[in-house]
Amino acid sequence: MEWKQLLCSDRVRNYKNPSANDFRTEYEKDYHRIIGSASFRRLQDKTQVFPLDPSDFVRTRLTHSLEVSSFAKSLGQNISRRLLTEEKDPDFLPEYQGYLCDILQCAGLLHDIGNPPFGHFGETAIRDWFQRNLPEITYKGQNGTERPLTGILTEQMQQDFYHFEGNTQALRLVAKLHYLVDANGMNLTKALLGTIIKYPGSSLEIGSSGHIKYKKMGYYYAERELFEDIQESLGTNGNRHPLAFVLEAADDIAYKTADIEDAVKKGCITYEELVMELEEAEEKIREDQKESFYKMVEKLKRNYERARERGLQQPKINAVQNWIIYIQGWMINDATDSFIQNYNALMDGTYGRQGEDLLKGTSGEAMMEVLGDIAFRYAFQIRPILKLEIAAQSIFDFLLEKFVQAALYYGTERKLTEVQKKMMALVSDNYIGIYHHFAREIDQAEGIGEEKEAEKLYLRLLLVTDHICGMTDSYAKGLYQELKGMER
Repeated sequence: MEWKQLLCSDRVRNYKNPSANDFRTEYEKDYHRIIGSASFRRLQDKTQVFPLDPSDFVRTRLTHSLEVSSFAKSLGQNISRRLLTEEKDPDFLPEYQGYLCDILQCAGLLHDIGNPPFGHFGETAIRDWFQRNLPEITYKGQNGTERPLTGILTEQMQQDFYHFEGNTQALRLVAKLHYLVDANGMNLTKALLGTIIKYPGSSLEIGSSGHIKYKKMGYYYAERELFEDIQESLGTNGNRHPLAFVLEAADDIAYKTADIEDAVKKGCITYEELVMELEEAEEKIREDQKESFYKMVEKLKRNYERARERGLQQPKINAVQNWIIYIQGWMINDATDSFIQNYNALMDGTYGRQGEDLLKGTSGEAMMEVLGDIAFRYAFQIRPILKLEIAAQSIFDFLLEKFVQAALYYGTERKLTEVQKKMMALVSDNYIGIYHHFAREIDQAEGIGEEKEAEKLYLRLLLVTDHICGMTDSYAKGLYQELKGMER
């Protein structure tokens, strides 16, 4: 892979007459498109860890995305400077430093934009619903025969729903669902689209090898042509864009440290418990990482002593907050070093064959794993979160059932019930417009009638997941209560 191609500033629809008075780079234009979008604004009411939390301290998807964007840009600055000063690649030009930073800053803003309400649990709830219900739903097609959906949809179409993924939805959202000008969505640069494709494989390729790129799917069947176009333009040839590894590192650094800070602030874990957990984990750390791990733990204790000496009212919280910043800086340096050390493998697509990421094998790897484990046990598995997730499952089950029933025959000769018509009237005009646009394309294309019918049915199911993923936590909860006749 070569940077000249990896930084492709083309868009699916290029401008006919770009303004001579606009001196922004194409990547800076991407930034303004993202910031001004409704989907980005909706992240302020989407869960990071604590659903529907009244506190103004804990992170939402919006504040998390801003942090990831900041870390990603910092990593871009560090990596670019190292590539230039160490002359790692003569084809990496000085002006590329700014491009990398802008692309990564935008990618950080977008990386969670496709996630449904109620955090990662929302993804699980959608997958579970389709795994339970798709084989049971029947459909009567134009030939008058009623068959289960699993006998109509292709294997890839089915697997798209069984392995529903927020990262995959992000590509669909920014590339199609912002139907403001045409069906190209935000019409972002291909370099940015390539960077946010975390897993460059289809739902049929999941787990096909130990390579990290096949851990999950990266695009839906509906976006297969777009995916191929991006790959060809960037020259990635089925590999991860090198900047996707950087974005992943920024995300890991952000959530694994922030989850601890939020958990301490919420009272899920005390300062004393955090220190105890770290000290107990220290005994199990590999010898080559013990020194670094010990240094980081001691830094937390010193922070507390310093805060206490200053007479702060909450020295323990202050100590943790300062320590989190220290850990984040450490991990940014580690990820930078890792990118430089593994540069050739990143550029030829072989890095990640054993499932490794940029923090693998670094001095901070053990701390990242320990922080993730602590956050899982103290923040994700506490009773309030478990209760909210159980409630969220009921919300998803109800909404998916009602909207799928309504969408199943939408736009076909079969008449919808009045309730089903009202359900479809609740769906975003943008999403409805996108469905009709691509349904018309299917009708106009060559092919067998049954195949076309299956593709349009698949698009109508996507229409439902598009609509539900576009909901905020509060909207999903409120809509559920209204449709159930409950008081909000």
